[in-house]
Amino acid sequence: MGRFFGRRINFGDLVVQLLQVVVLVIVVVALYNTITTGRYTSRHWVSLIFAGLAQGSIYALIALGYTMVYGILRMINFAHGEVYMAGAFSTVFLAQHFASNGFLNAQPVLAITVLILFAALVSMAVAFLLERIAYRPLRNAPRLIPLITAIGASFTLQYTFRGFYGTQFRSYPEVTALRGTVSLFGYSIPIVQLVVLAAAVVLMFVLYWYVERTKAGKAMRAVSEDKAVARLMGIDIDKVIVTTFLIGGALAGAAGVFNGLYRPQGVYYFMGFFPGVKAFTAAVLGGIGNIPGAMVGGLVLGMLESLGPNAILEGLGIPGANQLKDVIAFTFLVLILIFRPQGIFGERLREKKV
Repeated sequence: MGRFFGRRINFGDLVVQLLQVVVLVIVVVALYNTITTGRYTSRHWVSLIFAGLAQGSIYALIALGYTMVYGILRMINFAHGEVYMAGAFSTVFLAQHFASNGFLNAQPVLAITVLILFAALVSMAVAFLLERIAYRPLRNAPRLIPLITAIGASFTLQYTFRGFYGTQFRSYPEVTALRGTVSLFGYSIPIVQLVVLAAAVVLMFVLYWYVERTKAGKAMRAVSEDKAVARLMGIDIDKVIVTTFLIGGALAGAAGVFNGLYRPQGVYYFMGFFPGVKAFTAAVLGGIGNIPGAMVGGLVLGMLESLGPNAILEGLGIPGANQLKDVIAFTFLVLILIFRPQGIFGERLREKKV
């Protein structure tokens, strides 16, 4: 501790504030360099923004599973990326079957709806088994034990699905109805980006309405606040926890199909790792345990991942900037944990929740 103009200054806080200034200066200089070069037109920026929103909406759907489980159990379910993988990987075979018999292109809306429902059911089943087998017996254990269990469950699911489906990369078939672009405010936007973004936003608003307006949602919020009091009020804690896992699994499964429609390549047993880590970053960005925060955090992270390489890394003269989008996401996670660990919508809690 020291004094500065009569005020007590914590050395650690001073270092963090200096780091904030340094990071801000670097970002401003990079943006200035990028903008003044005139390399990118408004059409490029709009294209990057919508690409970021589409990818961010997928991150947001996965992040909701992290934040809901944390809100109820105060644990990070690091196996949630594999819940996402299970739905996406299992559904790719059904999508290929629909494409081979012509159903996917003849009835695209119905076919995609069936794919989403199937993926949601698979991911819900995996999430239910995770809760019932891996987490429920350890509910009263120290927090480190469920965390280690979640990591072990993640590896178990990866190699289980590797045994089921093999190590071959697979891809979702292209949907004819989602090809091409539409004109929006004079800019050409790919149809698939708009469809993925709109569908994901609808699911997010349905979840928000469910949590805020329904009796089951109020029970979830009550359990999140205080399990002991909620139990005294007659709320079935186990039922609420299972419901939370099922909803998170359903959203992750839907995200897997959206990702398959948006980026068809790269469906395999390890596909859940990077989206899972990025979705966790989105949840931390928004405020872990905060549902609107996870939604906003996912969209913001998608935008940063899309715009960052062009707007920041190229402005700093870093070669191969477009190949470093993962660096943007992970660097941002570190910066969040340093500068605002409670997230955008999070609050500093003076009392520990039980």
